[in-house]
Amino acid sequence: MMTNVSVVTPDGSVFEDDAEMVSAKSEQGEIGVLPNHIPLVTPLTIDAVRVKKEGSQETIAVSGGFMEVRPDKVTILAEAAERPNEIDVERAREAKKRAEERLDKNDEEIDKKRAKNALMRAEIRLKVADRT
Repeated sequence: MMTNVSVVTPDGSVFEDDAEMVSAKSEQGEIGVLPNHIPLVTPLTIDAVRVKKEGSQETIAVSGGFMEVRPDKVTILAEAAERPNEIDVERAREAKKRAEERLDKNDEEIDKKRAKNALMRAEIRLKVADRT
């Protein structure tokens, strides 16, 4: 049995396919969704979403958003999402370095939460790109 999975950003669709299972990290913890799951809506953290199908797995870097689950469909509405082949690894490395440098400074004008989120996004992008 399969469920339809859709990952959408403000820029358009990133992923659309059927899957046996979807794993994502919500603000309450890791969640695995199988076909016929009870309906729910949950906020997502910056992490990788894994879509499993017939012995293979697609990994998508997601920068927050929400996951809506219905018995026959999983929709992820993300602020940003990238598949491994779409990730600019050099750009992600540079973003990681910039975020680390901002976090190392003892400047009160630096928004630490924003820098931590930028660091997490860069690390997830690098982790997902490495799985290709």
